[in-house]
Amino acid sequence: MSVFLRIKELADKRKISIKALSLKLGFGENTIYKWKQTKPKAEDLAKVADYFHVTVDYLLGREELSVHIADSDLSSMLEGAEAYNGQPMTESDKEAIRIATEMYLLGKYGPKK
Repeated sequence: MSVFLRIKELADKRKISIKALSLKLGFGENTIYKWKQTKPKAEDLAKVADYFHVTVDYLLGREELSVHIADSDLSSMLEGAEAYNGQPMTESDKEAIRIATEMYLLGKYGPKK
C-alpha cells in the first residue's frame, strides 16, 4: 500500500478529508495528493505520523499499525471530554478513562492478539 493510501485510510477513519488534513498540518491543500506520484519530505511525513499517532515506518509500509499515544496526548483528548450520557465528567472520571485506555493499549486489558 502506498504512503498516500495509508494516509487516506487513516483520514477516513478520523472522518477528515485529505484537503482538510493538509491545511490543518500547514501544508498546501494539494500537498498530500501529490504524494501519489512523489515522495514526501521526511518532516512532512513526521507531521502526518504525529497527527495520527502512528510511526513514520507505518506510513512507509515498514511496520504494521500500532497505536502510540503519549500521556500528554491522552490527557489533551480527555480535556475535551465534558460529559457522558448527559452527566458532567469529573476529574476522577477522566483519570479512570486514562488508566483504562493505557492498560488497553499496553495489552493488559481487552482482546488478546
